[in-house]
Amino acid sequence: MPIKNYTTKVDVYTTIGAIQGCLVKHGARQIMQNYDDNGEPQALCFSIETPFGMRGVRLPANVEAVQRVLLQQKVKCDKVQAARVAWRIVKDWVEAQMAILESEMVGMDEIFLPYMLNSAGNTVYELYSKNQLMLEG
Repeated sequence: MPIKNYTTKVDVYTTIGAIQGCLVKHGARQIMQNYDDNGEPQALCFSIETPFGMRGVRLPANVEAVQRVLLQQKVKCDKVQAARVAWRIVKDWVEAQMAILESEMVGMDEIFLPYMLNSAGNTVYELYSKNQLMLEG
């Protein structure tokens, strides 16, 4: 079975608008989009309030990875379709995370911690993956 949303026809910008609305409803501020050199959206960036003040978050959509997976799954897929699918997956993930937030099981900062930015513009996950964030004592 191909990955979720592989048949979507929903425009990328419609989906990004839905994600932005969901994030704002749950306290996100200062939302903007990052674009690649071709003018295609790569990530949503926004601020959230944390116990340590406002923090930036960069939430990416990896279109190339989605296209690669769909092609491996023998699904006809150009870059436009891969972008639609990638952003729908991000939307579904955000909506699921907001349901967990609404249940008061987690906080907004806990949900977006891997995507939270430091002052140099690196995400927590990027620091971790470069072994610049130590988890051991």
